[in-house]
Amino acid sequence: MLNIVLYEPEIPYNTGNIGRTCVATNTKLHLIKPLGFSLDQKEIKRAGLDYWPKLNLSVYENYEDFLEKNNHPKVWLATTKAHKIYTDAVFEDGDYIMFGPESRGIPEEILVEHEPECIRIPMYGEERSINLCNSVSIVLFEALRQGDFAGLNKYGELHRLHW
Repeated sequence: MLNIVLYEPEIPYNTGNIGRTCVATNTKLHLIKPLGFSLDQKEIKRAGLDYWPKLNLSVYENYEDFLEKNNHPKVWLATTKAHKIYTDAVFEDGDYIMFGPESRGIPEEILVEHEPECIRIPMYGEERSINLCNSVSIVLFEALRQGDFAGLNKYGELHRLHW
């Protein structure tokens, strides 16, 4: 199982959507406080739809609490400041992929301690960033692809007709 970590997320809709993606991919979601919203806010539930109650979720008081409770795991840090592109990372089952708050990203104090694990999504020109939900999906699905989508339904079925 892969793990998505949101460091101090600020926007409930993003976290709700990411939670829904985590349920659909059997990925655990980790939230590091402070959060910019309450977990029982209607925006979280609206974005997460009926998936939210099925979410495998852990919440931590701070970054140190997250590290201690997860035995200092291998963490990939998604940042626009990285030299390595996310497709160059070799993801393994059990890895953690961390994303920072929407307005400022992961603190540089954390990034400099983990430069080899910092990854980025290439972007055109001088654009600052891609929406957090989209960024999580891009990197998460690359990690799942590298694992041959183990445990996921690879083939869909029509609702009324048959292929």
